[in-house]
Amino acid sequence: MIEPLRISFEIACTPDHAFTMWTRRASAWWPQEHTVSHEPGAQIVFEPQVGGRIFERTPDGTEIEWGEIVEWDPPRRLRYQWRIATDPQQATEVEIVFRELSDSMTLDEIEHGGWDRIGEMGQAWRDTNQAGWDGVLPAYTRAIRT
Repeated sequence: MIEPLRISFEIACTPDHAFTMWTRRASAWWPQEHTVSHEPGAQIVFEPQVGGRIFERTPDGTEIEWGEIVEWDPPRRLRYQWRIATDPQQATEVEIVFRELSDSMTLDEIEHGGWDRIGEMGQAWRDTNQAGWDGVLPAYTRAIRT
């Protein structure tokens, strides 16, 4: 079994703000180099419901599927199948828990697993996604601070 990626960090905001920034304001902070199109002005959309799509919309209106929401519990928990650049049958699963530590501090806990579904490429894809998280999360935390 390939171990899930587990990432946790504290941010200076409420869980509601953290959840909203991740789901409704992702276009404001998601790095262009971490989109499929790499196009300036691409929007990142989380449809706010179970079964909702996660996708990238380019300026010309092209939609590129990234995943599907399987749990939508604002502002506490978000869980989704992640299939960016992969076949839907090889989707991995991301769970993010937004824990209130105080009135102005939140602990974000991310678990990204399901690598065994990918077969022999699972470990390499896990490592690639670790680099992806390392590229995306600093932009998210910067957006929270501003």
